Amino acid sequence: MRLIAGLNRPTMSGGEAIRIGAQALSAERLLAAATAVADDVAGARVVAVHASASAETVVAMVGALLAGAAVVPLPPDSGETEAAHILRDSGAELLLAGAEHPPAAPAAPRTVPVDLRRSSAGSYPAPPPEATALIMYTSGTTGAPKGAVLSHRAVEAGLDAFADAVAWQPDDLLVHGLPLFHVHGLVLGVFGALRIGGRLRHTGRPGPEAYAEAGGSLYFGVPTIWSRICAQPGAAARLSGARLLVSGSAALPAPVFERMRDLTGHRPVERYGMTETLITVSNRADDPDRRPGQVGTPVAGAATRVVDDEGRDVAPDGESIGELWVRGPMLFDGYLGRPEVTARSLGADGWFRTGDIARVAPDGRHRIVGRRSTDMIKSGGYRIGAGEVEDALLAHPGVREAAVIGTPHDDLGEQVTAYVVGDAVSADELIGFVARTLSAHKRPREIRFVPELPRNAMGKVQKRLLSR
Repeated sequence: MRLIAGLNRPTMSGGEAIRIGAQALSAERLLAAATAVADDVAGARVVAVHASASAETVVAMVGALLAGAAVVPLPPDSGETEAAHILRDSGAELLLAGAEHPPAAPAAPRTVPVDLRRSSAGSYPAPPPEATALIMYTSGTTGAPKGAVLSHRAVEAGLDAFADAVAWQPDDLLVHGLPLFHVHGLVLGVFGALRIGGRLRHTGRPGPEAYAEAGGSLYFGVPTIWSRICAQPGAAARLSGARLLVSGSAALPAPVFERMRDLTGHRPVERYGMTETLITVSNRADDPDRRPGQVGTPVAGAATRVVDDEGRDVAPDGESIGELWVRGPMLFDGYLGRPEVTARSLGADGWFRTGDIARVAPDGRHRIVGRRSTDMIKSGGYRIGAGEVEDALLAHPGVREAAVIGTPHDDLGEQVTAYVVGDAVSADELIGFVARTLSAHKRPREIRFVPELPRNAMGKVQKRLLSR
């Protein structure tokens, strides 16, 4: 199968292909066990996988794909209601699970156990490029999670374009400790390695010592992971021998970027993508001038636009902001069973409206400012991106974390309000600091100090919870 073509590369023969925690599999063992799974599920159209961080999860997903089924990753921490929705909405006919079984749900289909000791020498034809490979459930600001339908063609195109950007080679050892039900940890972090033919070491929990001990050449992480690693300079210094450190899933704060550079000698590669688009914009491994906050330029085959509220392209002047639209062969086919929702986001011309706010510098480098729904603040006639205010706050030595939103204001319409985790700093000092760093109209009108910011499993701040 093309998606996991790397399993047949000579570089994968005989040695360890993947290690997840204490579980290790060679390419031959992985393929034999996955083919046994394919024998179990052959004929099923849609198969769910209890996506714990385990070798059973990888074997289950590869096996289902070999059999030509569409794979639905089921988050292992799903509550009963969410799990029931995903299973029912996707139409999953079977649920593959290892030793860690998911909680029972009213809509749960028959569970098929995954046993790493089983083998099969059977063979299956490669599915057509347009066939569905994955149905990835993603949550918006309202409603139940939606299933984003990704074809084999899209996943392959996305992986190849990203591999080109980061110069991913078969002799790379990828290290990460990310969940296996998101694009970052699963599509890039597992299928990427299997397609390239490189080795994968999943650390289980992504702690600083686990990353430092892994001895990888390529590391994936989210900002929370990199921040924790930087808090342990000894562990961070041991990453200096890596070829590349990659950050994604949320914006990497500039102070963390700079700390990584100082402790590891690496300027991290930041990139941009979504469940619906995979990676469409990325910094490149061969660009030594990577800068904090910039996610790079479109990857091979992708194109971007930044448009205003009337759909007109904004100037690539590094200042003007608008909604980012993307197009390319790595885009999804639509939301499962939701043609009206799909039509609102994915135009007939192939442009996907990401809902993210961005600006583009004259040299083509992109910077993501935030989400249009929560991070585009219209205050006193000005359009203000929350992200740049957050960056300005994080530059203050007394600020450890910051999140900015717009809140109602009788005169301005919205005011800039900041939630800050900080030490020995006053609100007036921070407001003045931002006013001196940015234009005065971008300064926060109110600072609310909090002990921590609400985040999801991938480290993204959940802004809708801030004003409750």
